[in-house]
Amino acid sequence: MVSDADFEELHAFAARLGIPRRGFHGDHYDLPPPVRERALALGPVEVGTGDLVLRMAGARGDRARSRRARA
Repeated sequence: MVSDADFEELHAFAARLGIPRRGFHGDHYDLPPPVRERALALGPVEVGTGDLVLRMAGARGDRARSRRARA
């Protein structure tokens, strides 16, 4: 689970799901299937890897958006 807004949003959502902060892996939380289903029921948007990279801030997102603009 990641956020395209900021880590504060991500940590707050993880807390709503009962996931401890120690479950944070630097830029994401891994969700076991039952928790993933609960998370999706709360309304986040599920996206594929390509869309995720486009939504990201920083160098990876910038490079992906640049490639898409050239295509």
